[in-house]
Amino acid sequence: MIETSRDWSEKLHFALWAYRTSFHTSTRATPYSLVYGMETVLSVEIEIGSLRVALEQQISEIEWAQSRYDQFRLLDERRLRATDHVQAYQRKMTCAFRKRVKPGNSKNMT
Repeated sequence: MIETSRDWSEKLHFALWAYRTSFHTSTRATPYSLVYGMETVLSVEIEIGSLRVALEQQISEIEWAQSRYDQFRLLDERRLRATDHVQAYQRKMTCAFRKRVKPGNSKNMT
């Protein structure tokens, strides 16, 4: 198969999935977990089996519903914590940038 720049739309879904399910240093979470309140279950985890999937299959429907309700109640707290992490990460990046760039070294752009 020859890959060209014209077939980008066929790969966009996979790129977005990878981005949304990847851990981000700035938020210390995945975007998916901040939206839905839980981590994704990959199809390979279902096919091969994982401890997380096995544990969820062993609990009753009522316990599962209660668990999801508890996760959603804590979602706002997780989002606020992620916002705090982003702000701290931005301060850290600003400090690192200012250490490398000295004032007055740039030429006047006008």
